Amino acid sequence: METRLNRLRATMAEKNYDVMLVSQGENRRYMSGFTGSTGYLFIAREQALLLTDFRYTEQATLQAPEFEVRQVAGGLGSWLPDAVKQLGGKRVAFDENHVTYAMFQALTKAVADTGAELTPDSETVEMLRAVKEPSEIGAIHRAQDLTGDAYEHVYAGMHPGMTEQQVAWELEKYIHEHGGEGLAFETIVAAGPNAAKPHHHPTGTVIREGEPIVLDFGAKVDGYCADMTRTVCLGKQDDQFKKIYDLVLGAQLTAEALIKTGITGEEADGYARKVITDAGYGDNFGHSLGHGIGLYVHEYPRVAQRATNVLQDGMVFSNEPGVYITGWGGVRIEDLLTLEAGKVRNITKASKLQTA
Repeated sequence: METRLNRLRATMAEKNYDVMLVSQGENRRYMSGFTGSTGYLFIAREQALLLTDFRYTEQATLQAPEFEVRQVAGGLGSWLPDAVKQLGGKRVAFDENHVTYAMFQALTKAVADTGAELTPDSETVEMLRAVKEPSEIGAIHRAQDLTGDAYEHVYAGMHPGMTEQQVAWELEKYIHEHGGEGLAFETIVAAGPNAAKPHHHPTGTVIREGEPIVLDFGAKVDGYCADMTRTVCLGKQDDQFKKIYDLVLGAQLTAEALIKTGITGEEADGYARKVITDAGYGDNFGHSLGHGIGLYVHEYPRVAQRATNVLQDGMVFSNEPGVYITGWGGVRIEDLLTLEAGKVRNITKASKLQTA
């Protein structure tokens, strides 16, 4: 964690922050290693405090050796002024995207007599998280492998007459029974016309032969998320399914072949979008090509239209074009990619449907 602290402190110096308050769960874990549900990090140029309640002090001491762990009780006003005074900071930055208005009011009141100035900050820690360390990529890889294993196992046993909810449960059960610590997000199983809704919630809808079925899910391993989508068809595939599936697969493979270090998220998105638009289905691809993934299922970098962020070695992100047709269904295919030495490496091993 010392390297992460140094990187954050370098950014703090650039932004003229004396102290950085980190309260959001994934950011707190990233900066300290502490996995408890409650706690605050106060990071200064030479000191780092982790403040939490009695439930977590022993855990925090073990998990966050670079931090001085302090047990606190009561509201912010009862302990925050002493922490700010100890660190001696005049500009205290807080993440404006994760601090509620009520918490902002409490922070303002708590620092009123300390001489410190609260400074809103936007996503400094998230930007550090965007470039993954080898150990992080390894954890994502393990989570993606487990997700792929779950897919292969469940797909082999799928049959018409099952419901979306039954398939979702089988995927989730496999993950829990084979070492996953949980799910990265709520599982999507969308059959037939429901597959036209990118974030459909599984229902009692019965799966029928010959219709598209979108499976989008992910395991979580060692705190890191996976994300994978496969679209399948049980029984004979009709011409519409083959046409749309091959179009989406072609767009995905085109993006994978062309994405490289140094391009913007918008350029990456454009590679796949052009394939689908040129085929006349641009209006049916309404979401971004992808998103970063790590401790949270949607994080930096953005891989989307108007995404100006530059893709760098060490970033991990999804490649998930889709086409959705109301009344018929949809097709989405998603892998996770990472950039290494300027080039893409696909870390998703699960098989894809063959339509030929």
